[in-house]
Amino acid sequence: MIGNKYLAELYSYEDQNTGINQLLELLKYKDQNFLKSLTEFPVNLNKCTEDEMKYLTIVSALIDYYLQINTIEVPEWLRDNRLAFKYPYYHSKRLTDFEKFKLLYSSTGPFARRNVYFDLKGLERI
Repeated sequence: MIGNKYLAELYSYEDQNTGINQLLELLKYKDQNFLKSLTEFPVNLNKCTEDEMKYLTIVSALIDYYLQINTIEVPEWLRDNRLAFKYPYYHSKRLTDFEKFKLLYSSTGPFARRNVYFDLKGLERI
């Protein structure tokens, strides 16, 4: 059980990409209620299912990246070592091997430490 109502709602979207797009909107417009909820209602990772942990690993990279580039303090739970994949996860499924290789070596800390890779050009709106 995720616990944070915003993240739980985004997780519940049938299409993961839609939920991620909604998250990017919350981040882009600096939704204060969402940002406060990350600190006031932290996720208890001990109570999350395996699927929830996978989702949280993906979105924690995006949230951490956004908070850092906007010099907003990152809640401690977002940097829990359990929020990382053993093997690289590439969000775009249409990447060539060369593009994957490039992402491995050019991604910023929030993505690399979790082994989650997004093409940052695709995230330009934040």
